[in-house]
Amino acid sequence: MNPLHWLPKRRAERLSEPQRQRCFNLPKAQLLDGRALDATRLVVVDLETSGLNVHRDRILSVGAVVIEDRCIDLGSQFECTLYRDDHQVTESVLIHGIAPSAIAQGMDAADALLDFMEFAGECVFLAFHAPFDQRMLLRGLRQDLGYRLRHRFIDVAELAPMLCPEAKLPHGSLDEWQQYFGLRNSQRHNAAADALATAEIMLILLAKAKAQGLVSLAEVKSRLGQWRRLRRARVGSF
Repeated sequence: MNPLHWLPKRRAERLSEPQRQRCFNLPKAQLLDGRALDATRLVVVDLETSGLNVHRDRILSVGAVVIEDRCIDLGSQFECTLYRDDHQVTESVLIHGIAPSAIAQGMDAADALLDFMEFAGECVFLAFHAPFDQRMLLRGLRQDLGYRLRHRFIDVAELAPMLCPEAKLPHGSLDEWQQYFGLRNSQRHNAAADALATAEIMLILLAKAKAQGLVSLAEVKSRLGQWRRLRRARVGSF
């Protein structure tokens, strides 16, 4: 089925014919099923955005790295800044440090997101505080590309306290988990650097998961569901 069939016609017409063909040929999503973690392409993604409003703000840059066979493939990394013709400078520039000149020289948003989704391939996405990245990517792909995102996300910010309760970081930040595991990141709030930092944490968590008997995507999904319910029950008891 054409992934553009559900869009208003005028939105799909913004794309060139080569872009529409690339959309049609994008790889399918990997479900959270019985596939072994070792056999799954995991793509760690980090987005820098114009702000934190998932209904209004837009993606400015994308960084991603691949984990396969419990290893980070340093030869397979993605980094791209997106062109925005009406970009407004806000206080968020103090966090991500992306200058207006970098936005002005960025790649066409549709082509950039196509490149990213082709890079990601048939995968499961990982992110730190994944719901934000998932919603921003979902909206960005819909608005800039006319594509409905179906890929699944796993939140490393949930996975870490679930697998490492002894850390006593139930709501730990990326910085706190890096410090706990003795990792360093000298370029915080750079999409590519934050994706790599999250991937390094994930390698440790994959070893923890294996030690705890979690070997498939379905088992991780099930354990996370149980962990969320238990946490909500504990919060509700107070």
